[in-house]
Amino acid sequence: MNIKIPTVAVLAAEGKVPEILFWVGCAGSFDERYKNVTKAFVKILNKVGVDFAVLGPEETCTGDPARRAGNDFLFQMQAMANIQVLNGYGIKTIVTACPHCFNTLKNEYPELGGNYQIVHHSTYLQQLIDEGKVIQKGAKTAFKGRKITFHDSCYLGRANNIYEAPRKVLEALDAELVEMKRCKTKGLCCGAGGGQMFKDAEKGNREVNIERTEEALETQADTIALACPFCMTMMSDGIKNKEKEGSIQVQDLAELIAESEGL
Repeated sequence: MNIKIPTVAVLAAEGKVPEILFWVGCAGSFDERYKNVTKAFVKILNKVGVDFAVLGPEETCTGDPARRAGNDFLFQMQAMANIQVLNGYGIKTIVTACPHCFNTLKNEYPELGGNYQIVHHSTYLQQLIDEGKVIQKGAKTAFKGRKITFHDSCYLGRANNIYEAPRKVLEALDAELVEMKRCKTKGLCCGAGGGQMFKDAEKGNREVNIERTEEALETQADTIALACPFCMTMMSDGIKNKEKEGSIQVQDLAELIAESEGL
């Protein structure tokens, strides 16, 4: 399937503004594993015929890692540059697959003059399912008989109270959803937030991601579903640590939906 990804600049040259800006994020652009999530989500957008575009080379980091690591000056510089670009193009709605980008754009950009409707891709996928645009109700998918557990991203869950949307997406797959003992409001962090993704682990007797991986393995699920690039890295590393790569898959919601649709 050919992937069509228009840029906002090209549309602007034609006097158009996309209905939705897909904010790809640093991980979705540069991380080899998470590029697959970007492709999967774009295939879904192409399939349902959504009027969307990306900023392409004009997109830079939201500034989330800088702020979490304590460099607020750098955060404001990055945020102001992005807001200038977004406002210049008249962007109204932004969809992103990264909870860190989602949280920053939604809750921290408004104070700097960046006011947009921000939607996380888990919520957007749920809307597409509810509208019957992907996975028609009652449709049998290739996930029949599979066990899936969902790991809540901190910035999606506790920070923004989005718990049901990703689970509704998984329920539409016709698989068995099994919860970890710590989930939803009591979910355990993957260990990458707060700038931890980019620094060495602090002293302790075990890694956070190993403990979280053990909780996922206890469910006996064959797939760990998630909706965050940081969580993807940490949980994948945890599965490698346990030497379970051959039997346990770590996948983003968009990848699961794309697979069910044969994209």
